[in-house]
Formats: sequence, C-alpha cells, structure tokens
Amino acid sequence: MPKIVDHEERRKRLVEAVWALAVRGGIEQVTLRKVADEAGVSMGQVQHYYSSMHALVRDALDRAVRAVHSRIETSVRAAGATGPEDLLRICLHALTGPDEESTRLMRFSLAAAGRAVSDPTMATVLAPGDDELLSFTAGLIAAARQERGGAPCDEDRLDADICWSLAASLGVDVALGYRTPDAAGRMLDHHLDRLLGPQRQAATA
Repeated sequence: MPKIVDHEERRKRLVEAVWALAVRGGIEQVTLRKVADEAGVSMGQVQHYYSSMHALVRDALDRAVRAVHSRIETSVRAAGATGPEDLLRICLHALTGPDEESTRLMRFSLAAAGRAVSDPTMATVLAPGDDELLSFTAGLIAAARQERGGAPCDEDRLDADICWSLAASLGVDVALGYRTPDAAGRMLDHHLDRLLGPQRQAATA
C-alpha cells in the first residue's frame, strides 16, 4: 500500500524549525538549508512545500499569529461560564503567560517584525487585533462596565484596541525578560481597573 503522507504535519514541522532558528539567531539568519537541517529533512522536502524562503517565513509568521489567537480561545473555553470582566482579564492575560510556548511565539513574532518594514504582506499579518477580536473585546468591556454599575461609553472599541496593544507590548516585555509575568499581569489589571471604573454598590432599601 502507498505510504500515507501527512502534508500538514510536514509543513508544521518546517514552521517549527523556522520558529526555533529565528528565536535563536534572528530571522535574517534563517535559510532553507538551515531549516532542513533543523527539521531533520532534505532540502528537496523543504522546497516541495515552499518555493522560497519568503513563502516559508510568511507561513511561519501567519501560523504564529494564529497560534496566539488559538491560545486566547483555549483560555476562554477553559474559563467556562464566567462574567464579562473575568473573561476580559483571561483573554488579555493569555499574551503575558509564563509558559514556554507563549514566550517562543512572542519572540518569533518580534524577530519577524523587521520584515514588515519592507514587506506589506508581513505587516498585514502583524497588524493589531482583527475586527472580530476587537468587536468581541469591546462587547466584554461594555458588559463589564455595566456589571460594575458604570455608565455606557461610546469608545468601547477604541478601548479594546488599546487593551490589546498594551497586552501585546507586555507580552513582548515578558518574552525578552524585561518584565516578569506577574509584573505584566499587575499592569494589565491596573489598566483594566481604571478603564472599567469603580465597583458601585447596589442601592439598599
């Protein structure tokens, strides 16, 4: 019987090699030959799936961003039934986690950011939160404000964009060792407390 080849698994293996090489030596040090050696495959196999170094790095970056989004979604699912404020915090804290995988993904995204200066396709992948994510986050912010007894605000979407920009920046700081995950988490919580306003006590009869 012919051998069944898992093409997606092979692509993932090559992308993992790009991530590892870029984190260790920078994106400019990544070559097709080094990727083949890192992945333990032939040059022919690399070129079978990717016609150029640009195509491979582009896919590696796209997958890194999707992996970060997947981690956010996993955190949301793991939280189960919880209030909007807790859910908001869980989502944002997913970018500043202390686990090795989060750190590696953030370091690779940072290493690849230099390519965005000269490559519009890279810049598109690295752009801040997509429309769906911002809309979801804005909804959480609005619901959390209401839960705290605060007045509605017409800038929830802008606030959502600011929250993700801050979380991503703090995630980079954690990945580079500039801040600890705890310190980054405290800064995120401080921002959210100021954003959502004080908890108002329900009126008593």
